[in-house]
Amino acid sequence: MSHKLDEKKSINFGIPNLIASLRNVLGNRFLRYFLRNIGQKELEWILGVYSGLYKTRNYKEEFLLDVISKTLSKVLPKFGVKEEALKRALKDGYMRKGVANILMGIAENGITRPQMLHAPFMVVWDFTRQCNLRCKHCYAEASPEPAPDELSLKEKLEVLRQLDEAGVAAISFSGGEPLINKDFWIVAKKAAELGFYVSVATNGTLLTPTAALKLKKIGVRYVEISLDSSRPEEHDEFRGLPGAWRRAVEGIINSKNAGLSVGIATTVTKINYKRIPELISLARKLRVEKFIAFNFIPTGRGKEIMELDLSPEEREKLLNYLYEELISGDLQVFSTAPMYAVVSVKHAREGKKITPTHFAELSIPEEYIPAGLALAEFLGGCGAGRIYCSIEQNGDIQPCVFLPIRVGNVIKDGFLNVWKNSPIMKKLRDRDNYGCTFCQYRYICGGCRARAYAYYGDITAPDPSCSFNEVLWKRILATAR
Repeated sequence: MSHKLDEKKSINFGIPNLIASLRNVLGNRFLRYFLRNIGQKELEWILGVYSGLYKTRNYKEEFLLDVISKTLSKVLPKFGVKEEALKRALKDGYMRKGVANILMGIAENGITRPQMLHAPFMVVWDFTRQCNLRCKHCYAEASPEPAPDELSLKEKLEVLRQLDEAGVAAISFSGGEPLINKDFWIVAKKAAELGFYVSVATNGTLLTPTAALKLKKIGVRYVEISLDSSRPEEHDEFRGLPGAWRRAVEGIINSKNAGLSVGIATTVTKINYKRIPELISLARKLRVEKFIAFNFIPTGRGKEIMELDLSPEEREKLLNYLYEELISGDLQVFSTAPMYAVVSVKHAREGKKITPTHFAELSIPEEYIPAGLALAEFLGGCGAGRIYCSIEQNGDIQPCVFLPIRVGNVIKDGFLNVWKNSPIMKKLRDRDNYGCTFCQYRYICGGCRARAYAYYGDITAPDPSCSFNEVLWKRILATAR
């Protein structure tokens, strides 16, 4: 990357001691055995007691509470987190799920880099293949008609039950266009009632004032709306429907008026690369909370426009620009490119914000910079098959929506069984045995596994979008000619 810091100091500053300290606390054999025998759901309950939300019901729970309280009191200061702040956060069901998931992951696997979890933190559920647009880059190759193998409502509720039992904290409903599907409203409402953090990825064209208010009422917290240009004609042409831009912007406004948290998602290609500042300016005018620059993956219909992919140099410039926008403070600016974490880590010694992954932003005081860097290695960049996965409309499980490898089916094979035992998932979690092994940032970034698969047909191949791999990109261009 372009910022010339002492990389060895930047990446290792204080981390070995911090990791060793965490291993001493959380890697204790007794504690790990203890947590494994509690189980995910009981641990969620105890965290609710710890937060003050519930009361202990017996002596066993009092003992469990004592162990968890003492453990957290030792760990929290190492990350600069105050106990009262955590207790407030744990009153939220999705936070209890998330913290319990992490603790169970440590109980099962020890402290790893990146950390292996008991279950994915988030699942992206491609709820339906049906869509009212025809976008050039669509990974799902969506169409106006629903897929014949789409799950029944009963099966969808069974998927939800399994995700809850596994300890998944967040569900993002995607598609196709999820709002077009009648079952969506029933399943999303139930997900919110079960304590999941519920979000929706949508093209925004169906977000009327009534629909936005309904989303808020059923418990959806965040809506991510696709907008690929600040120029209506450019967006409409890319999305395949005249008027799509106007209706998407209206959807953003309606969602904000309904009290929803809103983000703009932009797939960055050579078409709109130079206009990202215009889009961020529009995002600020529309008062959205987040702007996410999606890493273009040439899969699905995206294979047909592979030549629109950014070069490593263009991507590096973009990520540095996005980071500068992030630290301005008035908008959360992220990218799904794992290299974004590397950009921010190189600024860590300057006391600026760290983005340990594309969905987590931290402002780290100088004395806690080692904790931020450790967290970046803990979360570990590309989360495919490691901290998240996707479920297709027929229940098939994939490591990522952009990584079209079927590793099992929720209904036929059981979600947690596939998550824990799939050879593909296990391979994705072993950061020391694939294409970025040589790189000192492999735990923080690891390269985009979907891009490696799209270009080489191999999930362990290097990611050609990284500036460290620029020679590979030039070879791709030469072959294409």
